[in-house]
Amino acid sequence: MDPRLPNSADVFVIGGGPAGLALAIAARGHGLHVVVADGAEPPIDKACGEGLLPDGLAALEALGIGVAASDARSFRGIRFISRDLSADAGFSKGAVGLAVRRICLHRAMAQRAEQLGAALLWRTPVTGISPDEVRVGSRTIRTRWIIGADGANSLVRRWAGLEHGARPRLRYAFRAHYKVAPWSNLTEVHWGTRCQGYATAVSDTEVCVALASSDPRMRLNDGLQDLPGLSERLREAALVSRERGAPTGNRSFRRVCCGNVALIGDASGTVDAITGEGLGLAFRQAAILAESLAAADLRPYQSAHRRLALRPRMMANLMLTLDRRPELQRRTLQVFNRRPEIFRRFLELHVGSRTPLDLLGDSLTLGWGLLTASR
Repeated sequence: MDPRLPNSADVFVIGGGPAGLALAIAARGHGLHVVVADGAEPPIDKACGEGLLPDGLAALEALGIGVAASDARSFRGIRFISRDLSADAGFSKGAVGLAVRRICLHRAMAQRAEQLGAALLWRTPVTGISPDEVRVGSRTIRTRWIIGADGANSLVRRWAGLEHGARPRLRYAFRAHYKVAPWSNLTEVHWGTRCQGYATAVSDTEVCVALASSDPRMRLNDGLQDLPGLSERLREAALVSRERGAPTGNRSFRRVCCGNVALIGDASGTVDAITGEGLGLAFRQAAILAESLAAADLRPYQSAHRRLALRPRMMANLMLTLDRRPELQRRTLQVFNRRPEIFRRFLELHVGSRTPLDLLGDSLTLGWGLLTASR
């Protein structure tokens, strides 16, 4: 019998990635007894652009999590680049985002959860669930609530019968790190004819580079040939991490709760990596789910979950209209160059400081600009 295993818990979280740890931290804030189990060895890494937008950073800080300055680097906005055209916009009111290596973020979150008294069971795969129990090997642990935080291919979602949802249009993302001095304090989005590239400095000596495309066979070296500006920046840079990949796309499910089971993070649905909102969305979900667990009522979480995902999915769809459309990319950047305030306000919508209604006039201006931009 494994002495680490408790006999019972208020909340049993299956999956110890950032979403599961965020929920554990938030639930401990409500005084709930929390157990987190994961089959992996920490710190857990994953293909990720590693940038937190200002709203995601605020949600992380609300959980009481700080990241050492040596493990992160701030960025002040976004730059779009397509061949010889570029446009950039800063976050409003001096806000910043934070780029941090995924393993550093995971380590900080695990330490915070442990400090608050959550029981963290690593190298402990869960083999099944029943109405009031979780099976771990030959043991069963009684629990009031079961939380699936086990990723996009969630077993908990399948066990709970929550798989119903539309099939997503998948893209394929890959990520690696290069040893090179940062050349910008912005996150760069490079648009090519076959893919998009993303570059974010995660320290004073390393840049995280990610690539997303509709081609499952495309890897970083192939994609960089389609992104000459980014490729030139990395020409002399050494690769300092293993390339990691994962599917990405917008995916939603009819329900994220059933009985005493709730899903969070990628297990509950995903937004395309182009938004940079995956982690921030999970952190905001965690705060609301913890409140619902403390109140013994999952209905508020179900409705809030749907509401939280609306803006990131809308922004993903807007940005994906540029996918593999070089002429539209060029015209959009021309408009953003002529009217930089439009780009800035769209970025404010992206990070939640404006509503879609606020941008109605800008949308009309952008649409007219796209029609009249020089060919």
